[in-house]
Amino acid sequence: MANDNKLYDSDGREIVLKTDQLCIQFGGLKAVDHVNLEIKKGELYGLIGPNGAGKTTVFNLLTGVYKPTSGRFYLCGEDLTGKPPAEVNKKGIARTFQNIRLFNNLTVIENVMVGLSNQIPCSIFESVFRLPRHRKSEREYYERALELLKVFKLDEYKDHLASNLPYGKQRKLEIARAMATNPTLLLLDEPAAGMNPNETQELMDDITFIRKEFGMTILLIEHDMRLVSGICEKLTVLNFGTELAKGDTAEVLNDPEVIKAYIGE
Repeated sequence: MANDNKLYDSDGREIVLKTDQLCIQFGGLKAVDHVNLEIKKGELYGLIGPNGAGKTTVFNLLTGVYKPTSGRFYLCGEDLTGKPPAEVNKKGIARTFQNIRLFNNLTVIENVMVGLSNQIPCSIFESVFRLPRHRKSEREYYERALELLKVFKLDEYKDHLASNLPYGKQRKLEIARAMATNPTLLLLDEPAAGMNPNETQELMDDITFIRKEFGMTILLIEHDMRLVSGICEKLTVLNFGTELAKGDTAEVLNDPEVIKAYIGE
């Protein structure tokens, strides 16, 4: 069924993600306090801030891990506030994590096929008894997984255990698995963490490619300012759970209050 509730900005661009006064409180601590994001279709948007600023908490709210104390968020105009993680993912939000979360005892291609599993039309009965429709779907998803691995230049490792991949390639595999869920919005949580400069440059190229090739809307958290300034069009800066600054990347990164939050007086 078509979504007739889509939101648009004043220039007629579709708003993929909108948060409205999003808040969450743990005891007496406001971890996220009235955060308002507006991300247009196809944008590559950065969410930055010092450690403990509330960035990952925002991701946990957007993916249903946490329920907000107040406020709401919308994907393409549909209110997903309070939905469980599996439903949020099916609606079109996928994420990666600060600490890589792969199925280490599965092969590279099996990890990507796990991401495709939410699109398999077969019943449990058909899957358990491996009936013809299940076998046909399995072949199709294997081929789709292989195509995604080719995008990230991981196809030659398809039969390797995920745990045996080098660190940088594990990061890429996690993004490939998230892409396999066919998201409308991709959330990347510190994708360059632990990478060397060459790996970071490769990652920047990959993110730019999938954004262009798949028309993907991307929100990322990152501490590597070279990556942020190199690929993000717009930024929101959080500090102690509240918005410190937002706008075009170059303008935000030169804001004296942002500089002070990162490096002090």
